[in-house]
Amino acid sequence: MKIILASKSPRRQELLEMLGFEDFIVIPAGDAEAVKAGLTPEETVCEIALRKARSVKLRTRGDNLIIAADTLVYLAGTCLGKPENKQDAKRMLMSLSGKKHTVYTGVAVIRGDRELCSAEASDVYFRELDESEVEAYIATGEPMDKAGAYAAQGLGALFVRRIEGDFFNVMGLPICRLGLMLKEFNLGVL
Repeated sequence: MKIILASKSPRRQELLEMLGFEDFIVIPAGDAEAVKAGLTPEETVCEIALRKARSVKLRTRGDNLIIAADTLVYLAGTCLGKPENKQDAKRMLMSLSGKKHTVYTGVAVIRGDRELCSAEASDVYFRELDESEVEAYIATGEPMDKAGAYAAQGLGALFVRRIEGDFFNVMGLPICRLGLMLKEFNLGVL
């Protein structure tokens, strides 16, 4: 059995390596981001994660275990995806300033005909930000490929007062939930 990570995210790759998976294969999923309107945040991230896993399954052969994930940031009912440009990143970060938002990650695990998908939610509290520090942060380039325009495991940690829930969820792969899902496939991490 091969383990395939359906993601090009370096953070997700690092987290799988942290769990002791050293010989997994990375096959990025195609564009699976569009979903129908009216879904809850949990349904949205699960739908996208499943699409990613299924698209990689269609391109591979053999007895593979495929792991896919999708992360979205929600603030007051609005989804904050990856910023389109620096101005969009600034808008997102300033909107998060001094507020609580929720990070949702959907994780899909597929092997053969069996599919599991589950979502994790973590609340993140930002301190008050000023424009100059937001602009300096954007100049580092770090926020440009991150949902919500920040990386809690990077310099974006300077903005985070507190996290309630799984920290690794905020990084893009809820480790505790993934571990429980892998046990369902008789693949224990410990």
